[in-house]
Amino acid sequence: MYDVAVVGGGLAGLVNAILLRRRNFSVILFEEKSYPFHRVCGEYISNEVIPFLKLHDIFPQELSPTNISKFRLTSTSGKLLEMDLDLGGFGISRYSFDHWLAQKAREVGVEIHEKERINSIDYTNDFHTLKTASGTYTSKLTIGSFGKKTRLDNELDRKFTRKKSPYIGVKYHIKTSAVDPDVIELHNFLGGYCGVSKIENDTYNLCYLSHRDNLKQFGEIATMEKSILYKNPYLKRIFNKSEFLFEKPVVINEISFAKKEPVFEHILMSGDSAGMITPLCGNGMAMAIHSSKILSDLGCRFLASQIDRSEMEKKYAEAWNANFSARHWAGRKIQGLFGSVASSEFAVGLGRTFRPFAKFLMSKTHGKPF
Repeated sequence: MYDVAVVGGGLAGLVNAILLRRRNFSVILFEEKSYPFHRVCGEYISNEVIPFLKLHDIFPQELSPTNISKFRLTSTSGKLLEMDLDLGGFGISRYSFDHWLAQKAREVGVEIHEKERINSIDYTNDFHTLKTASGTYTSKLTIGSFGKKTRLDNELDRKFTRKKSPYIGVKYHIKTSAVDPDVIELHNFLGGYCGVSKIENDTYNLCYLSHRDNLKQFGEIATMEKSILYKNPYLKRIFNKSEFLFEKPVVINEISFAKKEPVFEHILMSGDSAGMITPLCGNGMAMAIHSSKILSDLGCRFLASQIDRSEMEKKYAEAWNANFSARHWAGRKIQGLFGSVASSEFAVGLGRTFRPFAKFLMSKTHGKPF
């Protein structure tokens, strides 16, 4: 019997595991892949997380994250809006950061099982039973941090899985001189948008979200990019003036922004498992880290018998909604302003002529330092 089982070894899972293990609870973590590996992700983190990460000695300074202080947004035709980022952020790859956090977790005694997929989770007699192809494990507290949408979500029959999502995500790492190092850029195209920002080692992350109809129309990613993304002159320039470092892009299907439950079958969900912010808002990584702080604090109180399970679950759901539900709502509404010719032209034009509107939208996508 473990005190804590963490299902999924991304940012939320690893931060939860580290914090709970440092409180002397036994922690096992399952990751179906092997570190290091790439994830489809914007790889930009709002500076709201820095005080928390430094307090707990998990800010990856040694990985040389990139400081980002400016924002550029273009419409599908290339109309440009430029702004300073009031809070700012930093760029770092998930390939490096997740691997670094996994090493930190091992150092404090987290038992990490790589290449081991959880096939089922059952709750009986006030504990969870987790089954993999090779074994069965039990835990007092189970944390779900298994990402955007997985087989386990389907196995649990979570409500959001019953509706198909029309979006795909595509990611590259590139070397480029077409983007300034202190800027995060967001470029619209018909049916989607593409973010570009610098990470570590003079490398840039290029990640875009597209309606799957674009891919269905052109049959392959490269053709779709040249036919759709290149219509934005900024994207065409970036693609043509960059060295692409992957043999092929990292791709994920059916990215869902539907509302999810922070607690499901007594599993406390953290990060994207609790709810995925639209990439347009660019703060999913910060929210994953913040959700880990909230969850681990309450998990400690539960495991120390200071609160019971029902109170822990109630307080976590309330705290998650208080901190993140408005940002998710804003993200879904803001996404509606982009992805088409008319709406993106209108939104960028309005932002250029009415700066308070642009500042208002930006404020709705960022949290406060914690």
